[in-house]
Amino acid sequence: MSASASGTSKAAHGDAGQKKKKGPGALATAYLVIYNVVMTAGWLVIAVGLVRAYLARGSYHGLYYSIEKPLKFFQTGAILEILHCAVGIVPSSVVLTGFQVMSRVFLTWAVTHSVREVQSEDSVLLFVTAWTVTEIIRYSFYTFSLLNHLPYLIKWARYTFFIALYPMGVAGELLTIYAALPYVQKTGLYSVTLPNKYNFSFDYYTFLILIMISYIPLFPQLYFHMIRQRKKVLGHAEDYSKVE
Repeated sequence: MSASASGTSKAAHGDAGQKKKKGPGALATAYLVIYNVVMTAGWLVIAVGLVRAYLARGSYHGLYYSIEKPLKFFQTGAILEILHCAVGIVPSSVVLTGFQVMSRVFLTWAVTHSVREVQSEDSVLLFVTAWTVTEIIRYSFYTFSLLNHLPYLIKWARYTFFIALYPMGVAGELLTIYAALPYVQKTGLYSVTLPNKYNFSFDYYTFLILIMISYIPLFPQLYFHMIRQRKKVLGHAEDYSKVE
Protein backbone atom coordinates (compact mmCIF):
# COMPACT_ATOMS: atom_id res chain seq x y z
CA MET A 1 0.00 0.00 0.00
CA SER A 2 1.28 3.46 -0.85
CA ALA A 3 0.15 5.70 1.99
CA SER A 4 0.60 9.42 1.40
CA ALA A 5 -0.71 10.42 4.81
CA SER A 6 -0.28 9.19 8.34
CA GLY A 7 -4.06 9.27 8.82
CA THR A 8 -4.56 7.01 5.85
CA SER A 9 -1.86 4.66 7.07
CA LYS A 10 -3.39 4.54 10.52
CA ALA A 11 -6.84 3.74 9.16
CA ALA A 12 -5.44 1.20 6.76
CA HIS A 13 -3.30 -0.50 9.39
CA GLY A 14 -6.28 -0.51 11.74
CA ASP A 15 -8.31 -2.36 9.16
CA ALA A 16 -5.37 -4.64 8.46
CA GLY A 17 -5.03 -5.36 12.15
CA GLN A 18 -8.63 -6.46 12.40
CA LYS A 19 -8.20 -8.67 9.36
CA LYS A 20 -5.11 -10.27 10.87
CA LYS A 21 -7.04 -11.20 13.97
CA LYS A 22 -10.02 -12.64 12.15
CA GLY A 23 -8.57 -13.17 8.69
CA PRO A 24 -8.07 -16.42 6.79
CA GLY A 25 -5.09 -18.71 7.29
CA ALA A 26 -2.23 -19.03 4.84
CA LEU A 27 -3.93 -21.71 2.75
CA ALA A 28 -7.20 -19.78 2.53
CA THR A 29 -5.31 -16.59 1.69
CA ALA A 30 -3.45 -18.35 -1.12
CA TYR A 31 -6.74 -19.68 -2.47
CA LEU A 32 -8.36 -16.23 -2.32
CA VAL A 33 -5.41 -14.65 -4.11
CA ILE A 34 -5.67 -17.23 -6.90
CA TYR A 35 -9.45 -16.79 -7.10
CA ASN A 36 -9.21 -13.01 -7.34
CA VAL A 37 -6.39 -13.13 -9.88
CA VAL A 38 -8.42 -15.49 -12.07
CA MET A 39 -11.51 -13.31 -11.77
CA THR A 40 -9.51 -10.18 -12.58
CA ALA A 41 -8.08 -11.90 -15.66
CA GLY A 42 -11.54 -13.11 -16.66
CA TRP A 43 -13.07 -9.65 -16.61
CA LEU A 44 -10.02 -8.32 -18.47
CA VAL A 45 -10.76 -10.91 -21.16
CA ILE A 46 -14.31 -9.55 -21.35
CA ALA A 47 -13.03 -5.97 -21.60
CA VAL A 48 -10.59 -6.88 -24.37
CA GLY A 49 -13.35 -8.80 -26.16
CA LEU A 50 -15.62 -5.76 -26.12
CA VAL A 51 -12.89 -3.47 -27.45
CA ARG A 52 -11.83 -5.90 -30.19
CA ALA A 53 -15.41 -6.48 -31.30
CA TYR A 54 -16.05 -2.74 -31.42
CA LEU A 55 -12.92 -2.09 -33.48
CA ALA A 56 -13.80 -4.93 -35.86
CA ARG A 57 -17.43 -3.87 -36.35
CA GLY A 58 -17.10 -0.14 -36.00
CA SER A 59 -20.30 -0.15 -33.97
CA TYR A 60 -21.30 -0.82 -30.37
CA HIS A 61 -24.55 -2.53 -31.38
CA GLY A 62 -24.68 -6.25 -30.65
CA LEU A 63 -21.34 -6.41 -28.81
CA TYR A 64 -22.93 -8.70 -26.22
CA TYR A 65 -22.57 -11.69 -28.54
CA SER A 66 -18.78 -11.29 -28.60
CA ILE A 67 -18.45 -11.73 -24.82
CA GLU A 68 -21.56 -13.80 -24.00
CA LYS A 69 -19.74 -16.98 -22.93
CA PRO A 70 -17.02 -15.44 -20.73
CA LEU A 71 -19.60 -13.10 -19.18
CA LYS A 72 -21.80 -16.02 -18.16
CA PHE A 73 -18.84 -18.02 -16.87
CA PHE A 74 -17.18 -15.36 -14.74
CA GLN A 75 -20.38 -13.77 -13.47
CA THR A 76 -21.60 -17.21 -12.39
CA GLY A 77 -18.19 -17.83 -10.82
CA ALA A 78 -18.93 -14.99 -8.42
CA ILE A 79 -21.32 -17.35 -6.60
CA LEU A 80 -18.22 -18.69 -4.86
CA GLU A 81 -18.03 -15.36 -3.03
CA ILE A 82 -21.17 -16.31 -1.13
CA LEU A 83 -19.49 -19.55 -0.09
CA HIS A 84 -16.40 -17.64 1.01
CA CYS A 85 -18.55 -15.58 3.37
CA ALA A 86 -20.50 -18.61 4.59
CA VAL A 87 -17.37 -20.55 5.61
CA GLY A 88 -15.78 -17.47 7.17
CA ILE A 89 -12.68 -16.95 5.03
CA VAL A 90 -14.07 -13.55 3.98
CA PRO A 91 -15.48 -11.30 6.75
CA SER A 92 -18.50 -10.05 4.81
CA SER A 93 -22.24 -10.49 5.22
CA VAL A 94 -23.55 -13.64 3.57
CA VAL A 95 -26.94 -12.00 3.02
CA LEU A 96 -25.58 -8.79 1.46
CA THR A 97 -23.04 -10.64 -0.68
CA GLY A 98 -25.67 -13.16 -1.73
CA PHE A 99 -28.07 -10.40 -2.75
CA GLN A 100 -25.46 -8.53 -4.78
CA VAL A 101 -24.10 -11.62 -6.53
CA MET A 102 -27.40 -13.35 -7.21
CA SER A 103 -29.01 -10.20 -8.59
CA ARG A 104 -26.34 -10.13 -11.30
CA VAL A 105 -26.53 -13.86 -11.89
CA PHE A 106 -30.30 -13.51 -12.19
CA LEU A 107 -29.97 -10.76 -14.77
CA THR A 108 -27.34 -12.73 -16.68
CA TRP A 109 -29.29 -15.99 -16.92
CA ALA A 110 -32.97 -15.38 -16.13
CA VAL A 111 -33.27 -12.22 -18.21
CA THR A 112 -30.51 -11.68 -20.78
CA HIS A 113 -29.91 -15.36 -21.56
CA SER A 114 -33.56 -16.40 -21.39
CA VAL A 115 -35.01 -13.53 -23.40
CA ARG A 116 -32.81 -13.53 -26.48
CA GLU A 117 -34.69 -10.58 -27.97
CA VAL A 118 -33.04 -8.21 -25.46
CA GLN A 119 -29.48 -9.31 -26.17
CA SER A 120 -29.07 -6.72 -28.92
CA GLU A 121 -30.42 -3.91 -26.75
CA ASP A 122 -28.00 -1.06 -25.99
CA SER A 123 -28.98 -1.33 -22.33
CA VAL A 124 -27.21 -4.71 -22.12
CA LEU A 125 -23.96 -3.12 -23.23
CA LEU A 126 -24.56 -0.41 -20.64
CA PHE A 127 -24.63 -2.77 -17.66
CA VAL A 128 -21.98 -5.10 -19.11
CA THR A 129 -19.56 -2.19 -19.47
CA ALA A 130 -20.30 -0.98 -15.94
CA TRP A 131 -19.88 -4.49 -14.52
CA THR A 132 -16.65 -5.08 -16.43
CA VAL A 133 -14.87 -1.93 -15.24
CA THR A 134 -16.21 -2.39 -11.71
CA GLU A 135 -15.09 -6.01 -11.43
CA ILE A 136 -11.61 -5.42 -12.84
CA ILE A 137 -11.09 -2.75 -10.18
CA ARG A 138 -12.79 -4.74 -7.40
CA TYR A 139 -10.91 -8.00 -7.90
CA SER A 140 -7.62 -6.12 -8.33
CA PHE A 141 -8.37 -4.35 -5.06
CA TYR A 142 -8.98 -7.66 -3.26
CA THR A 143 -5.87 -9.26 -4.76
CA PHE A 144 -3.49 -6.49 -3.69
CA SER A 145 -5.18 -6.19 -0.29
CA LEU A 146 -4.60 -9.89 0.36
CA LEU A 147 -0.95 -9.41 -0.61
CA ASN A 148 -0.73 -6.44 1.79
CA HIS A 149 0.45 -4.21 -1.03
CA LEU A 150 -2.47 -2.07 -2.16
CA PRO A 151 -1.53 0.78 -4.55
CA TYR A 152 -3.36 3.99 -3.71
CA LEU A 153 -4.54 4.35 -7.31
CA ILE A 154 -6.47 1.08 -7.11
CA LYS A 155 -7.94 1.99 -3.74
CA TRP A 156 -8.94 5.40 -5.09
CA ALA A 157 -10.51 3.81 -8.18
CA ARG A 158 -12.38 1.29 -6.02
CA TYR A 159 -14.00 4.08 -3.99
CA THR A 160 -14.46 6.61 -6.80
CA PHE A 161 -15.44 4.96 -10.09
CA PHE A 162 -18.63 3.58 -8.56
CA ILE A 163 -20.00 7.14 -8.45
CA ALA A 164 -20.63 6.90 -12.19
CA LEU A 165 -20.53 3.13 -12.76
CA TYR A 166 -23.18 2.19 -10.20
CA PRO A 167 -25.95 4.40 -11.67
CA MET A 168 -24.84 3.37 -15.16
CA GLY A 169 -25.12 -0.31 -14.29
CA VAL A 170 -28.48 0.09 -12.56
CA ALA A 171 -29.86 2.03 -15.53
CA GLY A 172 -28.73 -0.71 -17.90
CA GLU A 173 -30.21 -3.43 -15.70
CA LEU A 174 -33.59 -1.71 -15.36
CA LEU A 175 -33.82 -0.89 -19.07
CA THR A 176 -32.96 -4.48 -19.96
CA ILE A 177 -35.63 -5.91 -17.65
CA TYR A 178 -38.11 -3.40 -19.03
CA ALA A 179 -37.25 -4.43 -22.60
CA ALA A 180 -37.81 -8.09 -21.66
CA LEU A 181 -41.31 -7.53 -20.25
CA PRO A 182 -43.29 -7.69 -23.53
CA TYR A 183 -41.61 -10.95 -24.54
CA VAL A 184 -42.11 -12.48 -21.10
CA GLN A 185 -45.78 -11.50 -21.10
CA LYS A 186 -46.32 -12.81 -24.63
CA THR A 187 -44.62 -16.18 -24.12
CA GLY A 188 -45.47 -16.80 -20.47
CA LEU A 189 -41.80 -17.48 -19.79
CA TYR A 190 -41.20 -19.21 -16.42
CA SER A 191 -44.82 -18.61 -15.42
CA VAL A 192 -46.94 -21.30 -13.79
CA THR A 193 -50.70 -21.13 -14.22
CA LEU A 194 -53.56 -22.81 -12.45
CA PRO A 195 -54.86 -25.44 -12.36
CA ASN A 196 -51.94 -27.75 -11.66
CA LYS A 197 -51.31 -30.60 -9.24
CA TYR A 198 -49.33 -28.37 -6.90
CA ASN A 199 -52.11 -25.75 -6.73
CA PHE A 200 -49.46 -23.10 -7.23
CA SER A 201 -49.22 -20.18 -9.64
CA PHE A 202 -46.36 -17.85 -10.52
CA ASP A 203 -46.36 -14.91 -12.90
CA TYR A 204 -42.79 -14.16 -14.04
CA TYR A 205 -43.96 -10.94 -15.70
CA THR A 206 -45.25 -9.58 -12.38
CA PHE A 207 -42.13 -10.86 -10.63
CA LEU A 208 -39.90 -8.82 -12.97
CA ILE A 209 -41.96 -5.73 -12.30
CA LEU A 210 -41.52 -6.26 -8.56
CA ILE A 211 -37.79 -6.66 -9.11
CA MET A 212 -37.72 -3.30 -10.87
CA ILE A 213 -39.70 -1.66 -8.08
CA SER A 214 -37.27 -3.08 -5.48
CA TYR A 215 -34.51 -0.93 -6.99
CA ILE A 216 -36.28 2.19 -5.70
CA PRO A 217 -35.54 1.62 -1.99
CA LEU A 218 -32.40 -0.49 -2.44
CA PHE A 219 -30.34 1.58 -4.87
CA PRO A 220 -30.17 4.77 -2.74
CA GLN A 221 -29.25 2.78 0.38
CA LEU A 222 -26.38 0.93 -1.30
CA TYR A 223 -25.20 3.98 -3.22
CA PHE A 224 -25.04 6.31 -0.23
CA HIS A 225 -23.46 3.54 1.84
CA MET A 226 -20.63 3.51 -0.70
CA ILE A 227 -20.44 7.31 -0.53
CA ARG A 228 -19.97 7.09 3.23
CA GLN A 229 -17.38 4.37 2.79
CA ARG A 230 -15.51 6.57 0.33
CA LYS A 231 -15.35 9.42 2.83
CA LYS A 232 -14.20 7.02 5.52
CA VAL A 233 -11.50 5.34 3.45
CA LEU A 234 -10.24 8.24 1.33
CA GLY A 235 -11.13 11.14 3.61
CA HIS A 236 -7.85 11.14 5.54
CA ALA A 237 -5.75 11.10 2.40
CA GLU A 238 -7.73 13.93 0.83
CA ASP A 239 -7.48 16.04 4.00
CA TYR A 240 -3.73 15.47 4.02
CA SER A 241 -3.36 16.48 0.38
CA LYS A 242 -5.13 19.77 1.14
CA VAL A 243 -2.64 20.47 3.92
CA GLU A 244 0.22 19.70 1.55
